[in-house]
Amino acid sequence: MFDRSNAKTTDPQAAEPAAHDRTWPLIGAGDPPPFEVVNPDGAAPFLLLCDHASRAVPRSLRQLGVADWVLDRHVACDIGAQALTLALSEHFDAPAVLAGYSRLVVDLNRQLHDASAFIKVSDGIAIPGNIELDEAGREARIQSFFEPYHEAVSAALDRFTARGQVPGVLSIHTCTPVYNRVVRRWHVGVMWDQDPRIAQPLIGQLSAVPDLCVGDNEPYSGAHPNDFTIDHHAERNGFPCVGIEVRQDLVDTPEGALHWAGVLARAFEPVMADPDLYALRER
Repeated sequence: MFDRSNAKTTDPQAAEPAAHDRTWPLIGAGDPPPFEVVNPDGAAPFLLLCDHASRAVPRSLRQLGVADWVLDRHVACDIGAQALTLALSEHFDAPAVLAGYSRLVVDLNRQLHDASAFIKVSDGIAIPGNIELDEAGREARIQSFFEPYHEAVSAALDRFTARGQVPGVLSIHTCTPVYNRVVRRWHVGVMWDQDPRIAQPLIGQLSAVPDLCVGDNEPYSGAHPNDFTIDHHAERNGFPCVGIEVRQDLVDTPEGALHWAGVLARAFEPVMADPDLYALRER
């Protein structure tokens, strides 16, 4: 498993794709970098994360053997999550770290020993480039995508702690409106595990919005062991944190994403404005 204590620190602002960069062996000239850092010096006291922002696949992996239409589906990225994250970053003047590559290459929100980190079949769709993935190929993906992204998250959080500030961490995701033939009625889900400091008041704010159906650890639970990013970067360090899931059919257009970013922003504003929130949680 990726260990923050042994991570090489990468300056997110200086990161550029390069074929000769030995730390990114699968990323060539013309490929995007493994992460994007937006507004690194933003004034907000919290960091936004988007693990599944991108549908990109590096040229070296030959699109993982999947057809073009697969990369347009939810199996490749969280539809609308990038737009939500960028809109929230602008609204709050908050720094944000967004993934540069598809979850099909490696799922950044999974522990590396989990089978779904390099998923072979996603929602009934076979991913040929992952079926015969050997240890060398797996390690190259870890070095090229997984480690750089999480190092960038660590570096962004270190910016807060270097100035003596305890950061909040907000992880933005989206989910399909139907899963395993079950219709998901929730418009927004609030994911949390051990730390209720953001989640509980946020649920209260969202529940006050007329006709809004809010999930408390629905449709996914923040306590699920597959949830890596928040656990690794926030909960184990005592930072206040929460995960958000917005239904994809609500944010699959620019207009929809902007509208729901506004709904989230209005709910987050009073919660994140509480100065008492920004303290280390004792474990």
